Amino acid sequence: MNSFGISINLITLFALVLAIGIVVDNAIVVVEAVHVKMEEENISPYAAVKKVVQEISGAIIAITLVMSSVFIPVAFMTGPVGVLYRQFSLTMASAIVISGFVALTLTPVLCAMLLKNTHGMPKRKTPINLFLNWFNKTFDRVTGKYEKLLVAIVNRRTLTFGILIVFAFGIMGINKVLPAGFIPNEDQGQIYAIIQTPPGTTLERTNEISKKLQMIAKKIEGVSSVTSLAGYEILTEGRGSNAGTCLINLKDWSDRKQNVKEIILELEEKSKDLPANIEYFEPPAVPGYGTSDGFSLRLLDKGSNVDYQEFDKVNTEFVQALSKRKELSGLFSFYSAKYPQYEIFIDNNLAMQKGVSLGEAMENLNIMVGSTYEQGFIRFNNYYKVYTQSAPEFRRQPSDILNMYIKNEHGEMVPYSAFMTIKKTQGPNEIARYNLYISSLINGVPAQGYSSGDAIEAIKEVAKTTLPRGYDIAWEGISYDESKRGNEALYIFLVVIFFVYLILSAQYESFILPMAVLLSIFPGVFGSFLLLKAMHLSNDVYAQVGLIMLVGLLGKNAVLIVEFAVQKQNQGATVLEAAITGAKARFRPILMTSFAFIAGLIPLVLAKGPGAVGNHTIGASALGGMLFGTIFGVIVVPGLYYIFAKLQEGRSLIKNEDLNPLTEDFVESREDSALIKLIKNIIKSIRRDKNEN
Repeated sequence: MNSFGISINLITLFALVLAIGIVVDNAIVVVEAVHVKMEEENISPYAAVKKVVQEISGAIIAITLVMSSVFIPVAFMTGPVGVLYRQFSLTMASAIVISGFVALTLTPVLCAMLLKNTHGMPKRKTPINLFLNWFNKTFDRVTGKYEKLLVAIVNRRTLTFGILIVFAFGIMGINKVLPAGFIPNEDQGQIYAIIQTPPGTTLERTNEISKKLQMIAKKIEGVSSVTSLAGYEILTEGRGSNAGTCLINLKDWSDRKQNVKEIILELEEKSKDLPANIEYFEPPAVPGYGTSDGFSLRLLDKGSNVDYQEFDKVNTEFVQALSKRKELSGLFSFYSAKYPQYEIFIDNNLAMQKGVSLGEAMENLNIMVGSTYEQGFIRFNNYYKVYTQSAPEFRRQPSDILNMYIKNEHGEMVPYSAFMTIKKTQGPNEIARYNLYISSLINGVPAQGYSSGDAIEAIKEVAKTTLPRGYDIAWEGISYDESKRGNEALYIFLVVIFFVYLILSAQYESFILPMAVLLSIFPGVFGSFLLLKAMHLSNDVYAQVGLIMLVGLLGKNAVLIVEFAVQKQNQGATVLEAAITGAKARFRPILMTSFAFIAGLIPLVLAKGPGAVGNHTIGASALGGMLFGTIFGVIVVPGLYYIFAKLQEGRSLIKNEDLNPLTEDFVESREDSALIKLIKNIIKSIRRDKNEN
């Protein structure tokens, strides 16, 4: 991780937790194969290791290549999502490669040194031995029933494809109702309360309301401290007498029973009687992406003529239309053109008659009312700034402007009242621009039970149907990246599948046989979506990380079956016999590794405290996929192998082609392959060190 410039964070910790299960998987496959070999042939552990290494090394190498090929492509993604994928994928790929090396070197050595062939020997009737005997007998019965099931269904192509079609339609059905998201918002222990009083409200009145809200928030259980600020709102960083902000800090997760959502609901209930519009937001899921969670967008006026009153009307109607959608809540916009103002009208003809330059008149007015910095000087080692401005008594009232004077081109003093009038009006407090267009900021959060993806789609629909010509919307903060994603997740998934297909095609030297591995992923994807929906989670970045990982994990299970089946077929077995024998031989290690991995995911699904939503999402995505993918995979994969091996039978792309898998050629070149020699040398070295000590 350090070599790639990756730190220990929530994403890499996810990867490390999941990598534990993957590392254990390879070791379980080797250890279980050694046990089976000792039981079947009644040989020593070392002899069993030699045979197992020759039989299973090809599968281990193939598994390592397949699982690495799943994560390596996504490491080259760009953008904010690419940062998340890169950290996860590089951590996982490194762990997989190392685990593959360990499974082919250290694990066989430890098996040869530590395991004992106790099969057939009398054992003491201890509780553990009794349980193991019961478990093994039960599993043998299950394996026998599994074999009978395979005999009945493997050669039935219609049944195999029927199962896959059912899962494919199930995936499409759940995907339509499964909420889409980007990055789940976590409980960060902080709440923003944005206060908006009616336009023209004095700063004192706004401060009074913010103090009342502060007292209400302090009395809520789970709140640690509250800071109030009048005249400033944090969402748009706008200033105004009618704006206020309260920063509510929550207690540590271990010291409070309520989560941030529950506290917000309680705040909304207790502050609903305050004479102000108050909205509550959480900090953004990713620091730097805006100022709050939920969605953020801009309403743009792209017309040539700017009418602030008309823009205010359109903005109000648009927010009202959005509030009618069930997917949206907490809608909030600070834009208003109803602030009390004075508008200055200048008669150009009168100004020209008086010899007054309008540019100089406005500059002079700005100096007298607003002030200007002239210069600075140092006296007695202190620096003093000099500002020019009219005295306070000459600018108490707006009408005092008319009594000010400007020098004309003839050197005469001309009062502003000679060419200027003042009128009471209403207008915006401040003018915000987005890509040079007049804009207003609109914030909100998805309603309960809906994701940010649902909210974005709802906003697009409302904008398309309600906004008049010349008006448009633009996304801001994290909503900008989410709206630009489109079908990015699908493209990533297809790229991963393509890379796995290339690896498997090289492994089996066939373009047909890899389909037996790839099509077995359908049940896993269905299970992943089903559990996400059942736990009321969304299909966000974390869920997609779990799906990508499923390609490797379920592909690993399929490779174990296909690899052994190919070996048996090359030894003279028929396609049907090879499919059944391969599935039966790898039934136990597949279930052991898969359920061990599932057990490791349970803490993620049940996690609480910081990062709980992310833990739940990636845990549910991987757990549901592994559960369904394993249970139905051991049924579907033999059938798929039978179908595609039959299609390939008797055909080859190259004349006199060697049908042995690529990795098998590497480990089965002769009795004492390079891998066997390496294991022998490691064992000799360990024994030599023991004798010397």
